[in-house]
Amino acid sequence: MDFSRLTLAYWCVLAAALLPYLSAYIGKAGGFGPRDNQQPREWATRQSGWRARALAAQANGFEGLAFFIGAVLIAHQLGYNQARVDLFALAYVLLRVVYVGMYVAGRGSLRSAVWALAFLVNIAILFIGA
Repeated sequence: MDFSRLTLAYWCVLAAALLPYLSAYIGKAGGFGPRDNQQPREWATRQSGWRARALAAQANGFEGLAFFIGAVLIAHQLGYNQARVDLFALAYVLLRVVYVGMYVAGRGSLRSAVWALAFLVNIAILFIGA
C-alpha cells in the first residue's frame, strides 16, 4: 500500500473512526472488568454520570461517522480543492475531540454547540467545491 497517496482528509476519516473507541475506553477505564465482558451492554445500561456520558459519546461518534466518510469521499470524487477538504476534515475531527470532552465533562449546552458546528463543517465539505 502506498501511504503517500492518503490525503490528510483520509487520515481524518481514520481518526474519526477511532474516536468512538476512545470514548468507550474512557467510559470503561477502571470500571469494566472481565465479568462485565460477559454482557457489556447490560453493564453499560447500569452506568451513570461521566461513564454513561462517555458511552453516549461513543454512540454519537458512530452515528455521525457515515456522513463524514461520505462527505470526504464525495469531495475527493468530485475533485474539490484538496487543501480545503483537508482543512475542513481536520476541523471536523478536532471539533469531535472537543465534543467528546464536553460530553464527558457534562457540559450539555457547549457540547450541543460543538456538535452543531461539526455538523455544519461536515456539510461544508460537500459544498466547498461548488
